[in-house]
Amino acid sequence: MNFLNEIKHIPVITVISETAKESNTEVYMVGGVVRDLILKRQRSDLDFLVIGDSLSFTEKVAAKIGIQKVTKYRNFGTAHFKFQDYDIEFVGARKESYNRNSRKPVVEDGTFEDDIRRRDFTINAMAISLNQNTFGELIDKFNGYQDLQNKIIKTPLDPFQTFDDDPLRILRAFRFAAQLEFQVDESIIKAAKEMKERLRIVSQERVTDEFLKILTSPKPSVGLKLLFDSEALQIIFTEIQNLAGVDQRQDYHHKDVFLHTLSVVDNVSKETENVWLRFAALVHDVAKPQTKKFVEGIGWTFHGHEELGARMMKNIFHRMKLPMHKLEYVEKLVRLHLRPIALAKEEVTDSAIRRLIVQAGDDLNDLITLCRADITSKNPQKIEKYLANYEAVMQKVLEVQEKDKLREFQSPVRGEEIMKICNIKPSKKVGEIKKAIEDAILDGVIENSYEAALAYLLKIKDDFLSENKS
Repeated sequence: MNFLNEIKHIPVITVISETAKESNTEVYMVGGVVRDLILKRQRSDLDFLVIGDSLSFTEKVAAKIGIQKVTKYRNFGTAHFKFQDYDIEFVGARKESYNRNSRKPVVEDGTFEDDIRRRDFTINAMAISLNQNTFGELIDKFNGYQDLQNKIIKTPLDPFQTFDDDPLRILRAFRFAAQLEFQVDESIIKAAKEMKERLRIVSQERVTDEFLKILTSPKPSVGLKLLFDSEALQIIFTEIQNLAGVDQRQDYHHKDVFLHTLSVVDNVSKETENVWLRFAALVHDVAKPQTKKFVEGIGWTFHGHEELGARMMKNIFHRMKLPMHKLEYVEKLVRLHLRPIALAKEEVTDSAIRRLIVQAGDDLNDLITLCRADITSKNPQKIEKYLANYEAVMQKVLEVQEKDKLREFQSPVRGEEIMKICNIKPSKKVGEIKKAIEDAILDGVIENSYEAALAYLLKIKDDFLSENKS
């Protein structure tokens, strides 16, 4: 099979091929770029395998196309530079051996066959020749092309050996399945289940990176379900694994929270590529196992799971080494995810809408997206009813925002002015007065303006100050 027509348009290919001929060096396009070329997926990073001195070869190619800066990693025999819109990397053929206590390999020079055998999956173990006599020919020693056609993830070698050498490949298998919407060979699930404890030697940063890539895939539930089935989720995100299970008491049962969560994540993913909104969907019910209670005559309840779930986020973010500047956003969505649902079920008051607007702030639209995604009923009429209620809530939100100027709400009277007018020092009392003014605005007692807030302050201050004296 020849891919001459598919690769000749890539600007640097001709130069690499000419350099290979002049220096009598074997060079191949290899790995993910070959996979994506076959799948017709766009990518900007190109990987090339050099049989010989890859650093010297890279310098020759760079010189020909006028590249001044070449980044070299001598210990790994790799070199890389940018050309036009491409990130281009050359690596010398190598073979690897592993210590069981580390996923960092001992690297030695190797042959083309050595290098291909060390690759993680058959779909990433293909190469295209850039050599004169075989230019454009596909080299496929592990049937990767057929596996691409069959949409299945397999390992070139025994998956037990593959995962024992580098356990991160467990997560990579499920990530590729999610990104490409492929099946995973049963041998991989079996090996992953037995080798899952090996994931503990992988740095948290690498684990989290793969996990977030699963969340950013077109249908995250594919990868999340594989993580669950292999029990790898128990190692990397225990709280999500623990959502699984259905309990029944008398005639009352609650649905499997894990499967519900997968549906919510997929629903959100249809609407947004924002990985942190997707993450909020993943963890929105994370505290249900701790708050689950059976109440006679009512059934299963999960009172306070939204508040406890929000409080759990800080430890989860620290443990998973997630970016802390995203913590407040996720906490807020978890904490408020029931609020619009409650409003959608009842007659909506301006006061309730004002409080929702202020609490959600700039993230109100994301909150509503999450709440809509949280409707996973199999009853079409029920879904239609809830969605209609949400539309009514959002229409009311727009009306109240416009009428009350709540887009950037805060008390029109600042703490400094409260202290000056009331002749008090910084204290808890200042906050109480400020909150009373804010509550009056949110409850519609006064309008959202400086004049109204100041008049209200003058009206209530004596009551607060007399409390202070008593």
